[in-house]
Amino acid sequence: KKKKKKFKALVTAGPTREYIDPVRFITNKSSGKQGYEIAKSFRDNGFETTLISGQSNLDPISGLNFIKIDTAQEMFDETIKNLPADVAVFTAAVADYKITNYENKKIKKENLNLSLEKNIDILANISKHNSLRPKLTIGFAAETNNLVKNSLKKLEEKNCDWIVANDVSDNSIGFDSDENQISIFYKDKKNENLKKMSKSLVASELVNRVIEKLN
Repeated sequence: KKKKKKFKALVTAGPTREYIDPVRFITNKSSGKQGYEIAKSFRDNGFETTLISGQSNLDPISGLNFIKIDTAQEMFDETIKNLPADVAVFTAAVADYKITNYENKKIKKENLNLSLEKNIDILANISKHNSLRPKLTIGFAAETNNLVKNSLKKLEEKNCDWIVANDVSDNSIGFDSDENQISIFYKDKKNENLKKMSKSLVASELVNRVIEKLN
């Protein structure tokens, strides 16, 4: 009986930090919890797993390739370095903007005008990159309104296979919560709404669907 091929998974998780000066940065409320659970679930299902994480209070996970980063640019570089993969799940909350005029000394108190420029869009970049694109590219959408409309738009624009969306305006399933309620928007079939459950259960539901799709 020939040995089953070991699938390779890449997961991004947590927030990025975009520095204003050496001590100040812009970030967001992502805790990394959902991404960490997804990485664990891949690992437990025998995937060779890489987790690229922004700064999070969660403990590093053993049994996989764990990479800690700070900025969006670092996350992008590490992502490229760790492809190709069979599946990539982009749960990280990557800052949309970075500071144009980074100061390498601490800015003293005066009127501070920040000028921002767009960060590289990691998900869109990877999913349009034919030679590196994972067979299954999955994006996450943390929405506060128009969940369906925004998710379908994201599915189209980012060229993903699936978008997993959740409503972060609901605190019971938001960033720091241990529970989540997701909808999965598929490119090739209609969307699916899952009921509210723990983030670890969400992870195994998602990974089961990935395994079904890859086999």
